[in-house]
Amino acid sequence: MLTIGELASYAGVTVRAVRHYHAKGLLPEPERDHSGYRRYGADAVVELIRIRTLAQAGVPLSRVSELLQAGGKEFAAAVADIDKRLRAEIRERRRHREQIALLASGDGLALPPEVVGFLDRLRALGVDERIVQVERDGWIPLAAHSPERVAEWTARKRKQLADPQLIDFYLTLGHALDRTDDDPRLAELADELAVYLDRLADEQGEDHVDDAEIEPPFVTLMDTLAFDAAPPARRLIELLERRGWTGWTKVERLDPARSAAGDRQQGTRKRRPRREG
Repeated sequence: MLTIGELASYAGVTVRAVRHYHAKGLLPEPERDHSGYRRYGADAVVELIRIRTLAQAGVPLSRVSELLQAGGKEFAAAVADIDKRLRAEIRERRRHREQIALLASGDGLALPPEVVGFLDRLRALGVDERIVQVERDGWIPLAAHSPERVAEWTARKRKQLADPQLIDFYLTLGHALDRTDDDPRLAELADELAVYLDRLADEQGEDHVDDAEIEPPFVTLMDTLAFDAAPPARRLIELLERRGWTGWTKVERLDPARSAAGDRQQGTRKRRPRREG
């Protein structure tokens, strides 16, 4: 006859585990001897080892008793079911590890891998980190609201980055962030961007310039994030409107009459006489 400590030692578990299996009804609790101690037979060692083996294999304790009593076919079916569950858990843990790895890069906290890859591509091209941050902050609410379209949008963005002229614009815009609203270089940037958009619209069609179909509330939100993070961008868009285009997040060609009216209004403001005294 064995004490509980000896039983635990022979089966390779702790005394606490033996008591836990008693509490779960997996291992019958023997009668106590005249000294008040539990005494176990050799069969308890075999049973405890079987319980330990199933538990270490990942079988939930709630199913251990079922498997101990199952026949050959029932046991195989139950094990297959448990294996399926374990494989699903492994996939889930693998996905968690991938997310943790993304978090280490900083951008992955609230962004899917496709967007993180796009931001890394901007950095690799030498785009100013402030521009990358503007892009990142815009993607966060967009990806949260429409995750099913992220792959489509990022693929489109990557295709655009194949155009050297657009890359040059990104690089030049980074330098412009250190300038004031009245810096003439912003007007030059607006000229460059308008030429690029005109060429793109002529070659690919106006719908190709911005066919992302982002909802208006999100366009406003993303524009606000961009203008708050990079104030010269707001002035750049104002200058772009005088060249026939408007929009930061959603770029659109203006009606020629509207653009001309904007030029006349701008000219009126410039000619307005200064008040005396």
